[in-house]
Amino acid sequence: MNTIDQTVLNTVNGQGPGAQANSAEMRENFMTLLVAQLKNQDPLNPMENAEMTSQLAQINTVSGIEQLNDTMTGINGQIEQGKFMQATALIGKAVLVPGERVLVGEGVPTPFAMEFNRPADSVKVNILDGAGQVVRTLDMGKINAGMHTVEWDGKLTDGSVAPDGAYRFQVEATNADGRNVPSEVFNYAQVFAVSTGHPDGPRLDLGGIFEPVRLEDIRQVV
Repeated sequence: MNTIDQTVLNTVNGQGPGAQANSAEMRENFMTLLVAQLKNQDPLNPMENAEMTSQLAQINTVSGIEQLNDTMTGINGQIEQGKFMQATALIGKAVLVPGERVLVGEGVPTPFAMEFNRPADSVKVNILDGAGQVVRTLDMGKINAGMHTVEWDGKLTDGSVAPDGAYRFQVEATNADGRNVPSEVFNYAQVFAVSTGHPDGPRLDLGGIFEPVRLEDIRQVV
């Protein structure tokens, strides 16, 4: 392998003295080496045109890769900025996100939702308090596939009003044969703020009770 080929290969692999150079510097170094090689080549065995063309193509490829990387970096930055602007527009709004939380304030609970990929013949929703005890069971009966919003009236099994605080809900769904029907659960929460600096995009701050979520996690905006 001649000097120019080895220099180009080292540059592509991030090795050698030119590894940190930009494309302009690489082209300048390449031409310096090429001229030196032409001046010092064996007159009885001169460099062939095909070999020179191959070496020029290699340095152009390196330059093209660098330009492509710069372009992709710019595009990624624009995408992240677009996501951030979308996220900030949701501040103050209620969103439906994955979760199993229910908040009760002044006797009024927040709604929640469940989604089935196929119909269920029997669906029951258990409301649990902070200690994990079932304080109310909602019999939803038969439910079709799809997303369903649930409105709990805020009352406990004994008919009293549930104390203010955080609760959880669990879904028990079966088909006609008594087999479990899987479901996804969602809770409503308010967006308070947006944070950046995360590797997979901005995070929506839903308050101290709920975990921050990604923009892609939102299923519905109220």
